[in-house]
Amino acid sequence: MKIQGQAALVTGGGSGLGEATARELARLGARVTVIDLNLDNAKKVAADIGGLAVQADVSNGDSMQAAIDQAAAAHGPARILMQIAGIGAAKRVIGKDGSAAPLEDFIKVVNVNLIGTYNAARLFAAACAKLDPMEDGERGAMVFTASVAAFDGQVGQQAYSASKGGVVGMTLPMARDLAQHGIRVCTIAPGLFATPLMRTLPEPVQASLAASIPFPQRLGKPGEFAELACHIVTNGHLNGEVIRLDGALRMAPR
Repeated sequence: MKIQGQAALVTGGGSGLGEATARELARLGARVTVIDLNLDNAKKVAADIGGLAVQADVSNGDSMQAAIDQAAAAHGPARILMQIAGIGAAKRVIGKDGSAAPLEDFIKVVNVNLIGTYNAARLFAAACAKLDPMEDGERGAMVFTASVAAFDGQVGQQAYSASKGGVVGMTLPMARDLAQHGIRVCTIAPGLFATPLMRTLPEPVQASLAASIPFPQRLGKPGEFAELACHIVTNGHLNGEVIRLDGALRMAPR
């Protein structure tokens, strides 16, 4: 699929990997809707790239449907979904006081990262399947965001790893499910990236994390994630695949 002229949705587009992807899509000529829970952030990015800012909660059906409808009214029906919105949390199963971790914390992470991904995907796919097919019968493409934690999660990452592992596990069956509609599905599993959240850590901590990456021995650049996400859209034979983007990193237990 050629990105130029296509309408694209980017969840979590107000910062970090989502912001970089929204900017790259716009650079390549897409009409971009920046979807984020933080509307102020979304507006800043959208203003820079000539896009549309929409506030939405990916885990809420009505909220996401309204965002998709608003985007379609402004840019036409979307053929590209970059599902990047997500949250992270670290909590041991048993706390220092011997108490069990609150169930609500686990539920929140799974709701946003896994259920939110499925929610955005199902609503996007339902609208995309109604569009006329393009070259090779393709109607659209979706890129999900997992994490290397889906494969080698660290101590305390039960909720995060489970949610991202669910995204990984959902990728192939969804690609098979939507093949009849000409909609491709791939997932990127990033490692350690220089996002705003990472930049809040002390410099020595960032340097230590970067040193754990075999090569290149630095944190990933959000632009590198964005380039891969856009390549997936343009490469019509990429489907049902999960791609690690991590510099050969394998996370230690802690």
